[in-house]
Amino acid sequence: MAVVKRVVPLGVNYGISLSKLGGINNVAINVPAASLLVNRSQCIADGYNFKFYSLYSSKSSAHYKFDYRQMSQMVKLDSKRAFLVDTLAMVRRLEAQGVPSKQAEAITSAITEVLNGSLENIANSFVSLAEMQKSDLVQEANLSKFKSLLQNSQENHLSLLQHETEKFRNDIEKVRTELRYEIDKLTAGQRLDLNLERGSIRDELAKQSTGTTYLTNKLDREIHAMRAQLEAGKYEVIKYCIGSLVSISAVGLAVLRLYA
Repeated sequence: MAVVKRVVPLGVNYGISLSKLGGINNVAINVPAASLLVNRSQCIADGYNFKFYSLYSSKSSAHYKFDYRQMSQMVKLDSKRAFLVDTLAMVRRLEAQGVPSKQAEAITSAITEVLNGSLENIANSFVSLAEMQKSDLVQEANLSKFKSLLQNSQENHLSLLQHETEKFRNDIEKVRTELRYEIDKLTAGQRLDLNLERGSIRDELAKQSTGTTYLTNKLDREIHAMRAQLEAGKYEVIKYCIGSLVSISAVGLAVLRLYA
């Protein structure tokens, strides 16, 4: 059984006044007690070895004094619970105040029963150290389990987030690569089409230039031919004009000769 220290306050100025108890008449007993301190350091199944510390106030002194006593008697209420009371010192004190021995023992037994009942009620109101330690251990185990679960949950959540982040990063990189490939492909296609159009336009311009040159040369030849024809026609006209003039002149001269 664990070590348990329990302080039972009975009141500094509180006294138990017994006027008629066990056939005692005109006897008043005041038992001043500040508190009782029980140190249950050793507990054996069939026997107890307890040390009792009592704190009491003296009529001749204004201060409290600690009194360490080895218990001289053990009184049992039942077979399950034992309470230690220094009955011998209490009986001696009552006898010193003029109380008969039997009455002193009866008073001591009654006070012991009252203290036993009070301590039992107080003991029932509190939790034992073993139960408290057990509850603390359970709470610590639950807290440790909760911390472990929380840490595992955080690690799993963090791992899941990292996995999702890596997946998103890979998807973004894949989309970026595909987009870059499509842009390069579109740029190359447009460049090829532009080069083809440029070559086609150059070929058309070359064809048009060749046709224009051919037409120019042909036109020049036609012009030269027309000039030659005009020159030839001119000479023919002059020749015919001269012949016509000579003929007309001859005819005129002939006519003049006839009429002359």
